[in-house]
Amino acid sequence: MYRQLFKPLIDKIVAFILLLITLPVTVIVTLLLSVYNDGKPFFFQLRPGLNGQIFRIVKFKTMNDKRDAQGYLLPDAERLTAVGAFVRKTSLDELPQLINVLKGEMSLVGPRPLLVEYLPLYNNRQSRRHEVKPGITGWAQVNGRNTISWQQKFDYDVYYVEYLSFVFDVKILWMTLSKVFKSEGINSNQSATMEKFKGNH
Repeated sequence: MYRQLFKPLIDKIVAFILLLITLPVTVIVTLLLSVYNDGKPFFFQLRPGLNGQIFRIVKFKTMNDKRDAQGYLLPDAERLTAVGAFVRKTSLDELPQLINVLKGEMSLVGPRPLLVEYLPLYNNRQSRRHEVKPGITGWAQVNGRNTISWQQKFDYDVYYVEYLSFVFDVKILWMTLSKVFKSEGINSNQSATMEKFKGNH
């Protein structure tokens, strides 16, 4: 009952309220990122959602598009702007995804939507993360986010799928607030973002 009816309803109500409350912050961040990212404050990318259905996610763009002499994008750490670093540290880059929640493509809580290119790399158990809508935050995010291994991340995702409940969601949201204030688990040990998933070897 909760998974099918109340969770989607709660998602949309809370997302709408949060969009209104955070509107002043959203406007300020949009303007600042427009300056630092050559008029491109938002980042759009196709991601797999419920049952692997593809949708377009929207986030604040925290990295510029600077390239080297050969035309290749510079490493993430070199493209992360000062404003972008602050936006990412405070998790403000996730705010625009409230629009995805309102559209029914995402949930407030669930496995993070990863890259489309990862779909054929999952084993059967890892693919279970797509049995629920992806979330802005999730069990893996409050247990290490980008500092844990891919296997740990997938284990947390599947655990969430198996034990999804209202109480579990509230717990994750509460832990998320704590993590945001402490700015924990934003970056991996190797790079400014999580290393790419290369399959199960």
